[in-house]
Amino acid sequence: QVQLVESGGGLVQAGGSLRLSCAASGRTFSSYAMGWFRQAPGKEREFVAAISGDGFGPYYTSSVRGRFTISRDNAKNTVYLQMNSLKPEDTAVYYCAATRLWLRVGVEDYDYWGQGTQVTVSS
Repeated sequence: QVQLVESGGGLVQAGGSLRLSCAASGRTFSSYAMGWFRQAPGKEREFVAAISGDGFGPYYTSSVRGRFTISRDNAKNTVYLQMNSLKPEDTAVYYCAATRLWLRVGVEDYDYWGQGTQVTVSS
C-alpha cells in the first residue's frame, strides 16, 4: 500500500510559479514511477508528467513541456512538480499517482492516488 498526500496548491497570477509536493508513505517508494495528473471542471483527468523510480526519464505532456519540471527525492519519499509561467488553462485539481509500470500516461495504469490539490491561475 502507498498513501499519497499532495500539498502546495493555491491561487497565483498568470506568469507566476507554484511548487507542488507529494509525500508518500511506505518503504518502497523508489520502486514506483510517479505521475502528476490534473482535472479541470467538466473535463477528464489528464496526464501532466511522470518520472521513473530512480529519477530518470522525466516525461511531459506537450502543453507543459518547458514550463513544468517533475523531480523526486527518494530519501524523503517525495515527488515534486515545479510549475513556472503558469497560464489560466493550467487551473485544475492536481493529483499525484504511483505505478510500478513505466512509461505510463493513462489514468488506468496508476494504482495509488492522492486526494488532490487545487491550483488556480488568474488572468
